[in-house]
Amino acid sequence: MVAANVLGSIAKGSAEHAHTSAWIVSVLRKRISEGKLTPGSKLSEQALSEALGVSRNTLREAFAILSNESIITRIPNRGVFVARPSVEDIREIYRVRRMLEPAAILWASPTPAQIKRLHEIIASARTARDAGASGSMATANQRLHQELVAMCGSPTLDTVMEQVLAQMRLVFHAMAETPDFHAQFVERNAALVQDIVDGKREEAAASLREYLVDAEAVLLEHVAAE
Repeated sequence: MVAANVLGSIAKGSAEHAHTSAWIVSVLRKRISEGKLTPGSKLSEQALSEALGVSRNTLREAFAILSNESIITRIPNRGVFVARPSVEDIREIYRVRRMLEPAAILWASPTPAQIKRLHEIIASARTARDAGASGSMATANQRLHQELVAMCGSPTLDTVMEQVLAQMRLVFHAMAETPDFHAQFVERNAALVQDIVDGKREEAAASLREYLVDAEAVLLEHVAAE
């Protein structure tokens, strides 16, 4: 069942425009991408509708969207649960990422504020790596790749990436006991950021494509072995 503190944090984030299925979708995606809703968590219609202040019909509309995105799954006579990504889900996630993220690097022009955030994320990733904090490394990784797409300044692409990041966080839960998975990419992320800062866009895009291929291979091998 969804933890009470998670529901409480959602309720506090409510706003006047919040009573829509699109807002609910965004809130739940964010909670998943932050690691606050984990694979297999049951999403109670009653608890969520009360916490969010929405009708069950509106909540069900949001569930339908998230189900189509493979972020939640409905099990007849049991309820709605946060999904556990399959091998094919992982492949599809990385198909999207290989198209989206290198293109963002090639065509976007980061602002000084965005460059500063990228450096701050790398610093937090290194701190988490040195502490052996797998969850914090995963969060830093998520934030970095979100910032890469945000450089485009496109709300539509930001929404696509929000969906991808929610799916990715569900995949990362499978690696919770494998901190080396995230650690091996910290310095690759740092090198990627440096290439972007230095204006080496083609080199950065090529490095990111290779990075994504390698990460997908490791994840697929791990999932296949489970």
